[in-house]
Amino acid sequence: MRIDSILKPECVLAELEKGNKMAVIGQLAQAAAKASRLDKNVLIEVLLGREKLGSTGIGGGIAIPHGKVPGLKNITAVFGRSVAGLEFEALDGKPCQIFFAVLMPADSASGHLKALARVSTLLKSDSLRHKILEAPDAAGIYQSLLEEDALLLE
Repeated sequence: MRIDSILKPECVLAELEKGNKMAVIGQLAQAAAKASRLDKNVLIEVLLGREKLGSTGIGGGIAIPHGKVPGLKNITAVFGRSVAGLEFEALDGKPCQIFFAVLMPADSASGHLKALARVSTLLKSDSLRHKILEAPDAAGIYQSLLEEDALLLE
């Protein structure tokens, strides 16, 4: 699975507004709603429902909120960045700077696992995380993600 099959340039948010976990999820859901033409509140409910099971703030400044969405046709991702970091109740107790929301169709069998695995593999790269935090804008972030993704495909 290539990252550009689930993440479109318009779904990259270069600087999330300040706030808590709810605010971050709201911003990610807003971008996903625009891309998928689904109701933002439904997407928020799905993402918060997953958070109730345990934080998707995996540590190291990274959060990967995700969930299965009724009515969604294709796996859709939204990327958000906060250079300063935002509180997300991460497992290591530290603020998160990189947010990669992955929304899957409700009937997705294995596709969602492949998408989550791809995102996790990408974000393991220290150099990519550095490039993301140093990128001047959303286009730079997107380009960095595509370049790292291409390296993984080689």
